[in-house]
Amino acid sequence: MILFDRVTKTYNKKKPVLDRINLHIEKKEFVIIVGRSGAGKSTIMKLLTREEKPTTGKIIVGGVDYEQLKNRDIPYLRRKIGTVFQDFKLLSNKTAFENIAFALDIIGMSNKEIKHTVPKVISLVGLKGKEDNYPHELSGGERQKVAIARAVVRQPKILIADEPTGNLDPKSAWDVIKVLEKINKHGTTVLLTTHNVAIVNKLRRRVVTISDGKIIGDKSRSEYMDKASLK
Repeated sequence: MILFDRVTKTYNKKKPVLDRINLHIEKKEFVIIVGRSGAGKSTIMKLLTREEKPTTGKIIVGGVDYEQLKNRDIPYLRRKIGTVFQDFKLLSNKTAFENIAFALDIIGMSNKEIKHTVPKVISLVGLKGKEDNYPHELSGGERQKVAIARAVVRQPKILIADEPTGNLDPKSAWDVIKVLEKINKHGTTVLLTTHNVAIVNKLRRRVVTISDGKIIGDKSRSEYMDKASLK
């Protein structure tokens, strides 16, 4: 599903942000990527969505070789990759329903299809009854669930969750993680970056640890993690 083969990313000829990393993620996996700020986690995500290109190395996602990817095909690629951020990035003047529907509207889906599809995703993330609420009327956890629903409403093959619980209290954070697990059970490959040691240890999923642009650990089941490695 995802292959990074000796991928290096350097900006302005400085020390590489990523240094010849090799990473293979299978279809339907749930992988947690951890590391200090600046370790290279966000760069991996930007390379996956083709916001950035590798300096050297090969990236293949879902059988697509990024070296052969034409600029006109990038929007189609991004439809297969949903992204959720720490700060939600919701449209403040749109309701929860409208925020989710917007992701379908911009790809030309009909109103009839949108009205059929959006309620299913709202139910999936546990927001029934909140459809007509604006972002300021929702809790932080509920806003993040809207953001997740918007990211998966186009049924992407991959969901990137970049520090999705960073602004949430512990209960809301775990509610969001449970939604990500549910989405993974439906067949979506999930990549989660987090600094939250409790989440890492409780989830007991594959953990990839990055430090100074290199992968220094890749464990199929998480063990106790030193908090210093996540800060």
